Amino acid sequence: MDTLQRLYEAFRQQPVVSTDSRKIDAGCLFFALRGEQFDGNRYASAALQAGASLAVVDDPQVIPPATDPTHGYYIAVEDVLETLQELASLHRRTLGIPLLAITGSNGKTTTKELISRVLSRRWRISVTQGNLNNHIGVPLTLLAMNSHTEFGIVEMGASHPGEIARLCEIAQPDFGLITNIGLAHLEGFGGPEGVKRGKGELFDYLASIPGKTAFYLQDDPNLRSLAAEHPTLHTVSYTATNLHGSYTDTGLEVQTEGLTLRTHLSGDYNRNNIASAIAIGRYFDIPAPQIVAAIESYIPDNNRSQRYRTAHNTLILDAYNANPSSMRAALDNFLQEPSTPDTATGQPVPRSVILGDMRELGAWSSQAHRTIVERLQGAGFAQVFLVGPEFCKAAHDCDFHTFPDTPTLCEYLKAHPLQGHHILIKGSRGIRLEQTIDWL
Repeated sequence: MDTLQRLYEAFRQQPVVSTDSRKIDAGCLFFALRGEQFDGNRYASAALQAGASLAVVDDPQVIPPATDPTHGYYIAVEDVLETLQELASLHRRTLGIPLLAITGSNGKTTTKELISRVLSRRWRISVTQGNLNNHIGVPLTLLAMNSHTEFGIVEMGASHPGEIARLCEIAQPDFGLITNIGLAHLEGFGGPEGVKRGKGELFDYLASIPGKTAFYLQDDPNLRSLAAEHPTLHTVSYTATNLHGSYTDTGLEVQTEGLTLRTHLSGDYNRNNIASAIAIGRYFDIPAPQIVAAIESYIPDNNRSQRYRTAHNTLILDAYNANPSSMRAALDNFLQEPSTPDTATGQPVPRSVILGDMRELGAWSSQAHRTIVERLQGAGFAQVFLVGPEFCKAAHDCDFHTFPDTPTLCEYLKAHPLQGHHILIKGSRGIRLEQTIDWL
């Protein structure tokens, strides 16, 4: 029995894996991954002591001598990460279920959540949890699927060329959807065209194997051109132009073909994500009332387009991620939302924004931040707060409030509280703008 087969037999006995020695379930497989700041090989012994059945390592030095009673619980491999990926791929082939991969610059997670709710009306689904969408997260997502799973949904993230191609090799999707091609991870992809080519690796994979299907928004010229580059690929196009949106107290409400969907989503840009979920549901013959109910059941969390009403202000918290495309869309949408009159004065509630740096833009960073600053100058916001070194540089000649980091902004808000404002909060994850909520 070769090493991979031995691992898979052990996995089938207790289908749980761990990459963290502090989180061990009895009988699980421990994979000693290496990172920039850690080496999982150093913790293999602790994982076994905590109850792991096997420890997969790629440093022979941590394996005790053959005379040690724990020697047989170590499995030495060339590369732990590659072994984890191979095990996940084997498991995916063994399950043999249909699988949908979702990638794109913006909206991946929201689209994934909407589609998962729609497809769960017909199948027992298994879907990417949290942000497990990279070279480690995708294998863990696949290994979390079991014999009860009837349909898999895998989110794929990437910041460099070749990463989506590799994730496709691991997950072997039958269906694929690219939400959009935006200005994200420009540094890693080497520019806008690199982003398009990188996300397009999903369509490349699907086109290389007969019988695969790709979904795309025909309103997006980048997605149309990617689909056209693969004439042999079976494609399903859809549009968001027939989704007519308006705003309610809870979020975006859309009408399409006699259907009304009252969502909990903020932002006109979410029409595209809703259109994706509707298209997938229709393709898989989910009845229209169930599609509506599924989409309406999704309430955003984890700092993604969340609406808050504090004791003093109304907030739109979208601080999970930011890039030039999503930042511009969020600002445009915020400006388009209908004005809400103050119940006491009857005057429109003042709108303010708190924006944090957009990261991983490389040589495009300065211009991208300056473009946002210029957009803000004519927007008429009551207050503008910009956080991070890039925004501080870009707004050096503007009359905006600038802060090097979020704790400094929090100190300012503590001393100068805002009251009665409608506030958009958006920035990259590393800026941690959600910390401002306590002071708003």
